[in-house]
Amino acid sequence: MADVEYLRSKLTAHPDFPQKGIVFLDIFPLLRDPITFETLITHFLHHLTSLTIPSIPSKKIDVVVGLDARGFLLGPIIALRLGAAFVPVRKKGKLPGTCETASYEKEYGVDSFEMQSDAVKPGQSVIIIDDLIATGGSAKAAGELVAKLGGKTIEYLFIIELMFLKGGSKLDAPVYSIIQSDD
Repeated sequence: MADVEYLRSKLTAHPDFPQKGIVFLDIFPLLRDPITFETLITHFLHHLTSLTIPSIPSKKIDVVVGLDARGFLLGPIIALRLGAAFVPVRKKGKLPGTCETASYEKEYGVDSFEMQSDAVKPGQSVIIIDDLIATGGSAKAAGELVAKLGGKTIEYLFIIELMFLKGGSKLDAPVYSIIQSDD
């Protein structure tokens, strides 16, 4: 698809960031250009409205969950366009009120995500969005939070998927990524 190649061409690669041997794909150039940002959002919406939503019994997405922090850049816009609620998943201790917690493995230890306990209602259809999936730990934790609250994760959405890390294999629903990278 032409839009995929267009979006790929706008990513900036930063070798040896944040550490030696890693090539960091920077999504921020996609957000700095309004036409590129609109192309990104429209691509996700087209995928959701033409493939994902028609395949589910309710024929609608009730909640868009965005992961801390880049999922917050995409999630509210997609939620608004779908007529869905937006729910943030944050690092532990950042949300007020009663929260559910799920832990996940990182390269250098364990971290925890939280979601407010009343954010997702039982039976609601949920999509989870973030900029990138690597090992899948943080996305899996978000999916666990949705399940704890009785929601049904329909799909995980990412701009970039690092295929060689096989993070999608850890998740409880299909993965859709616009750009797949093998390095």
